[in-house]
Amino acid sequence: MELKAKKIDIEARDQLVILNSADAEDIGLRSQDRVNVNHGENTCTTIVETSKSLVEKGDIGLVENVMEFLEVEEGSIVTIKPTGKPESVEHIKEKLDGQELSEHGIREIIQDIVNKRLSDIELSAYVSGIYSQGMNNREIKYLINAMIETGDTIEYDRHPVFDHHSIGGVPGNKITLLIVPIVASAGLMIPKTSSRAISSAGGTADIFETLAEVDLSIGEIKEIAEDVGGTIAWGGAVNLAPSDDMIIRAEYPLRIDPYPQVLASVLSKKKSAGAEYLVMDIPVGANTKVENIELGRKYARDFVSLSEDIGIETSCALSYGGQPIGNTIGPAIEAKEALMALEGKEVPSSLIEKSTTLAGMVLEKGGIRDGKEEAKKLLESGEALEKMKQIIERQRGDPEISSEDIEIGKHSKKIYSDEEGYVDSINNDEIIKIVRAAGGPNSKKAGIMLNKKKGDKVEIDEQKYTIYSEYKSKLKEAIDLANHLKPLKVEGMILETHPDIKNI
Repeated sequence: MELKAKKIDIEARDQLVILNSADAEDIGLRSQDRVNVNHGENTCTTIVETSKSLVEKGDIGLVENVMEFLEVEEGSIVTIKPTGKPESVEHIKEKLDGQELSEHGIREIIQDIVNKRLSDIELSAYVSGIYSQGMNNREIKYLINAMIETGDTIEYDRHPVFDHHSIGGVPGNKITLLIVPIVASAGLMIPKTSSRAISSAGGTADIFETLAEVDLSIGEIKEIAEDVGGTIAWGGAVNLAPSDDMIIRAEYPLRIDPYPQVLASVLSKKKSAGAEYLVMDIPVGANTKVENIELGRKYARDFVSLSEDIGIETSCALSYGGQPIGNTIGPAIEAKEALMALEGKEVPSSLIEKSTTLAGMVLEKGGIRDGKEEAKKLLESGEALEKMKQIIERQRGDPEISSEDIEIGKHSKKIYSDEEGYVDSINNDEIIKIVRAAGGPNSKKAGIMLNKKKGDKVEIDEQKYTIYSEYKSKLKEAIDLANHLKPLKVEGMILETHPDIKNI
């Protein structure tokens, strides 16, 4: 059937077309069926939606990504032909039924995800299947290899290639901004590709973007890493394991993070980025991805085993994740605290301890003895700061920027305690929600500065933390949420009495 192209201004992740209901009925199509759309030499497989009013009979509504792929202009004639569901849909059903997937089945699923042949519903079904039914390590290895094969890889002339990664879940985890310059200043090469925030207050790429550009090409990552020793780049700007970002978008509305996919996501991207030696940070604690030590140990065992299968030597560290790292949460304010640490200014010991411990593990993989002590020396001597300036300059930032130069939200609100006692806990999830309410991570200047941490004594009317935002309306939203959630739980020394003396 030949139809006239009409641009439809709606946001859609699917390769989507909209047909008039009468045209759809004429060729036996229903909503969520598939058609091949042809224009010249270009062909695209798309999902069909139908409408009685959005497009007229004889027209076909095309979303922007389909028009760009087909190189078609509004008013041009395209040809459509019904086509069946891809083979991968049957493999997704197999996983939903609890079956083990073959290497072929997993490869078909990942290829169809990358080529956008699956609808959002089918992609959500895949995520739900591996969340509810799991995968064994054989399936996960097949998954890792399929994710690598369907994207680009970085090949370095300089070796060995070191890397570190945190599986996340802890706000304020700005350690990459210390680890990369420490390791690079020791003469090792650590090209770090990092993520933007998905559900957090700020990913490493969001944080470093306040200091330099992070959208680097593969060629730029390779050149800078080999010349300077380190980079901090956004992995989403390059085509490394591209299925991962598409899968993450399906996970987000479901608020699930399937165990097999976490393993495959990390290791496929690390292998694609050329890593040969990897140090994994696995934060453990309430309100993190890994809430208990047993699950943390399982992650560690599987990361080490699967890494060996794909040619990466990996060590894992289970770290304390019971509260934010350092005192800051949010892109700009975390960059400020990281630079303060590099400049030798006073920062929380938790930030220095975690960063130098993990950096030390990387150094020891590179043959440097007493890695943690060497990492501290490189930090205290200013060598790590000088290396950071080189990285910033090569990534088109200002190498002379200091912690004092970094601006944070111009609107702020101090939050005071209405009770006396000790900070019993800090809810990581609630801290993240408040920063996001304040505008983060899209607004880089939104954030929180903690004045009190777990175990600290708090007096009535003493300041607990400060919320920052670029916008008054967002600040009010964050304040209202903070007053409702109360993320810092304060307890007195006496929890309760028996019998209740108030009623005697």
